[in-house]
Amino acid sequence: MQQKFTKIIIKTEGQKLTEITSQISQVLTTQVIENGLVTIYIKHTSASLIIQENADTDVLRDIENFFDKLVPMDESKYIHNSEGADDMPAHIKSLLTNTQLSVPMKNKKLVLGTWQGIFLFEHRLEPHDRSIEIHIIGE
Repeated sequence: MQQKFTKIIIKTEGQKLTEITSQISQVLTTQVIENGLVTIYIKHTSASLIIQENADTDVLRDIENFFDKLVPMDESKYIHNSEGADDMPAHIKSLLTNTQLSVPMKNKKLVLGTWQGIFLFEHRLEPHDRSIEIHIIGE
């Protein structure tokens, strides 16, 4: 049994879903570990990670629109808004999704469904550099 820690930085383009499956997969190809479990963790409270369909971009737009309606960007609704109108809504959206995912790895490949991809969900309006820790454990 071995384990490996690595980090990647993803530059977001503001509030939207960005697929990062290929960046995670690239990390796996450089490792000696072939089979195991990959934990992907985002070190932020205003962005999150999800596994979602990667075949039809309409799904992504619908998810983004749903979250905008579920958690409106209205400063009058929140006490915490020191960084602007998107501040508290970003924290709530992160709370409702995930900051970490665990995905099996077999033969140095993520074990995902046919139409599944890993997405960074940026909840802030402005672009950010997001730090993602990757922990691989296996043999």
